[in-house]
Amino acid sequence: MSADQKPLPFHFQFMAGAIAGISEILTMYPLDVVKTRAQLSTSGSTGIIQSLKEIVTKEGPATLYRGIAAPILVEAPKRATKFAANEQYTALYKKLFGLEKVNQPLAIATGVSAGVTEALIIVPFELVKIRMQDKANASKYNGTLDALRKILKQEGPLALYNGLEATVWRHAAWNGGYFGVIFGVKELMPKAKSKNEQLVNNFVAGTIGGTFGTMLNTPMDVVKTRIQGYTGNGPKKYNWTAPSIALVAKEEGFGALYRGFTAKVLRLGPGGGILLVVFETVSSFMRKNFM
Repeated sequence: MSADQKPLPFHFQFMAGAIAGISEILTMYPLDVVKTRAQLSTSGSTGIIQSLKEIVTKEGPATLYRGIAAPILVEAPKRATKFAANEQYTALYKKLFGLEKVNQPLAIATGVSAGVTEALIIVPFELVKIRMQDKANASKYNGTLDALRKILKQEGPLALYNGLEATVWRHAAWNGGYFGVIFGVKELMPKAKSKNEQLVNNFVAGTIGGTFGTMLNTPMDVVKTRIQGYTGNGPKKYNWTAPSIALVAKEEGFGALYRGFTAKVLRLGPGGGILLVVFETVSSFMRKNFM
């Protein structure tokens, strides 16, 4: 949102964020499956193309979308919360600190706040998705609802919130980096003279922001995946974020904290661009036709 634009009403923000999020997930989900498999592995990982080939050959193409129901169900409130909360926190902080325009520190602060809010919503859906994507659970869960039912029965309802702390750190880092960087990049780019140039600017800024956010939060994402992948068999190795990061680095080397990074960047870098372009396009449509 430009500094001089009026904020959209919350219900329009919610709708725009939902449309943007579902567009991104339908396009990029197979890369998320590859990323999760890489992060769960403690013995290294293969390249993206090789991983995709192995999944399709050995498990079938449908496996690339296994578990998609959980993120689809939460994608609307998740992405809508990301953007709507960012807009609401922007208005709140501008009033609180007496600012007339958005600056970069404010963009970072609102991004972090929106990320924490988002994390609180998505944890159970993330956990079910991780369990469905794990190759070890291929014969354990017949579908998303079956996975949810078995987790509740075998591990109890609180198990759905395993990894909450790591998820909060992951989203705070990504959102702070994403919203802070897209603000800075937009300030540096030439002013758009047409709608097409504006879309290009939004895509470039969103891609750079998504990539930077991914660089910041991948270690938290690795330990979150490991925490949520635990099904109750054997000792629980990973609990809290900082000790788990230290343990992974000690046992597997620092590089293990960035396992799945390339797939994550390829999803969340361009995915961030897709999010921003769709969100701002839908927002502009709503401003033009409903305000």
